[in-house]
Amino acid sequence: MKHNLRKEYTSQFYKGNHVPYWIAMGIAVCSIGLNFGITWLMQQMLDAVSKVPGSLSLAELGMLTGGLVFLIILFKQINYWTKPKFLQRAVVQYKNYAFVMLTRKNLAAFRKERISDYLSVFSNDLNTIETDYLKAQFEIAMNITALMGSALMMLWYSPVMTAIALGFCILPVLAAVFTGNKLEKAQKQVSIKNASFLVALKDALGGFSVMKSFGAEKEIAEVVGQSSCNAEQAKCSREKLDILLDMLSAVAGVAAQLGSFLVGCALTLSGYVITPGKLIAYLDLTGLFIMGIRALPVLLAKRKAALGLVDKLAAAIEENAKEQGSELMEPVQQEIRLSHVSFAYEPEKPVLKDISCSFKKGKSYAVVGASGSGKSTLLNLFMGCDQYDGNIYFDAQELRNISSRSICDATSVIQQNVFVFNASIRNNITMFKEFPKTQVDEAIRLSGLSALVSEKGEHYLCGENGCNLSGGEKQRISIARSLLRKAQILLADEATAALDAQTACQVSDAILKLTDMTRIVVTHALDGNLLRRYDGILAMKSGRIIESGSFDELMGQKGYFYSLYTVSQ
Repeated sequence: MKHNLRKEYTSQFYKGNHVPYWIAMGIAVCSIGLNFGITWLMQQMLDAVSKVPGSLSLAELGMLTGGLVFLIILFKQINYWTKPKFLQRAVVQYKNYAFVMLTRKNLAAFRKERISDYLSVFSNDLNTIETDYLKAQFEIAMNITALMGSALMMLWYSPVMTAIALGFCILPVLAAVFTGNKLEKAQKQVSIKNASFLVALKDALGGFSVMKSFGAEKEIAEVVGQSSCNAEQAKCSREKLDILLDMLSAVAGVAAQLGSFLVGCALTLSGYVITPGKLIAYLDLTGLFIMGIRALPVLLAKRKAALGLVDKLAAAIEENAKEQGSELMEPVQQEIRLSHVSFAYEPEKPVLKDISCSFKKGKSYAVVGASGSGKSTLLNLFMGCDQYDGNIYFDAQELRNISSRSICDATSVIQQNVFVFNASIRNNITMFKEFPKTQVDEAIRLSGLSALVSEKGEHYLCGENGCNLSGGEKQRISIARSLLRKAQILLADEATAALDAQTACQVSDAILKLTDMTRIVVTHALDGNLLRRYDGILAMKSGRIIESGSFDELMGQKGYFYSLYTVSQ
């Protein structure tokens, strides 16, 4: 399963990207081949100077030198166009695929996760994958070519010296075997600690005003500092493993080079015939061989660690990512019905207790009650949470058996905490989709955004999380989104809390005038004129529905709702 997931994600690097990849890979391998050509040419030059019989002429050496220089320029030019193109497309396709898969994740599952974990995945982890997997492929190919080519040429020049040199190179291979798994674990720890640091930093910046208000700068700085320290300690541990691998490779390389040179000297002193050119060429080939031996263990260990990060992302997205359940029959023909529903965020601490009620198709309902009574939690259940006890029916279909995609398509939500994208006012209203201008203009008018659009223009940039807008303006954008969608069900959670009285009244009026839409509105504003227009009112207290009925019915009972309304006036 793990291997299949990895293959699914790594295949994104190469889709429609094979031509630049293989050209860049061919150039990488051929560039090492040119090094062998240079080594051979140097041998020929030294032997020509030493007047070894059969050496090439100066003119021939000049022509070969010019040819090699031309090939070097040609290969570099081809690499200039192909390798960056491959890397760019590979990273874009991987990120896009991963994000698309993430958007398919179950909403309830995503709410349990940390956003900072994914921020780390798409930044720090991806940088590591690009460096230690994508770019490293070419380095690995070059070093393997250097190893194989230099070994063959060394055997051609001197089998005895080659056998001795190879004996010195066992150490780095063993080092790669024994440290590869440790490096993968260390790299995962770096990813985890980086994500934790991002969480702490995000909390500190998001709660900056709270920190300043309570004079908690020192304490918050200590929290962020400790998280930063943990992240850097993880990097330090990984760096130590990198250095250990490099050290073992370096020791083996020096031993191989000096050992080969000593053996060459011993053979020459004992009468073994070798030309000066061949001796220099052999030493140069030994250097290429050692380069491969030193680099490969580190590259392979890092490659394994980088693929571990791919596995980490794939596993995180795969968890609860697939949609389950059937499609919702559209539209809801009769009602949404709750039967003995209870819900708790923590065991033994229920927030909703034995809720039974129904919401008829196309009707409007107000949910009222004191803070903490469970009003917002009740609305959240309709968005696909499956951890409740009891049953929630959309007509005859139980909510747990409906796919979250269908639920999202059927519902439109106006939340108390509004998220605004760093995009234009229009794109924030349309959510980057195409709508007729008349529909967009109508949503702008009904949500009270006309003045803002008239002043700033619909292409005005809202800023990161709407930093260029006021709280009321962000709320109006959220309302306009929902009005534009015209879904079967409208859920509004304190939608008018940040608006002035006049605009709040206009928005509530717009919601009540909507037709063919079941509207469930959580509200703290107990305006008698508006409440009379709702088809039903549910009064909640301590997680239970204490009373339900029309405004006049509840006022006539002079119970809990009557008390709430009277106190609010």
